[in-house]
Amino acid sequence: MTVATWSSRYGWAENHNDRLPALAADLVRRRVAVIVALGTASALAAKGATQTIPIVFRAGSEPVEIGLVASFNRPGGNLTGIANLSGPMVSKRLALLHELLPAATIATLVNSANPRFTQIETRDLQAAASVLGVRVLVLNGGAASDIAGAFATLVEQQAGALLISADDFGSCSTRSNHVAGGSLCDTHHVCRPAHLP
Repeated sequence: MTVATWSSRYGWAENHNDRLPALAADLVRRRVAVIVALGTASALAAKGATQTIPIVFRAGSEPVEIGLVASFNRPGGNLTGIANLSGPMVSKRLALLHELLPAATIATLVNSANPRFTQIETRDLQAAASVLGVRVLVLNGGAASDIAGAFATLVEQQAGALLISADDFGSCSTRSNHVAGGSLCDTHHVCRPAHLP
């Protein structure tokens, strides 16, 4: 009888995406069998670290556009995974919020710790806002320490609603951002539709 054994190694960059390449390189040095990358920035770091170890990712953005895979039909390379394709959905989410509050300025809280995703999502959001004639404020919420400042701007600009980025805010690494943001929404009476990452 053959007995198979396995182990797992968990790495966390503590909301410092600049640490991700070193964490990915460490996994490559350890000759792991597979890398599971939760989040766009983690997947990009893993891709940069190896072209041979299989990588399974969960990304918040369109994997072809950000350069994770060559195409949906033939991803190529050593990556496969799932993406919530939030880019196409950001216009739908904005339209729904605008329908609920047609006169409101809408703020969006983005994760600046992930610049590639933020750039794509902000571009799509601003295009949708232009079509709808909605004023949108883009606020940085990449770290828990950014949340209070973002809300100060939101209140100062009299935004009536908050659209939370679909990026890695939902991961365990930024769960505190959701809690802080939700509490401040309640304190400042800002409409915040439920968002499941």
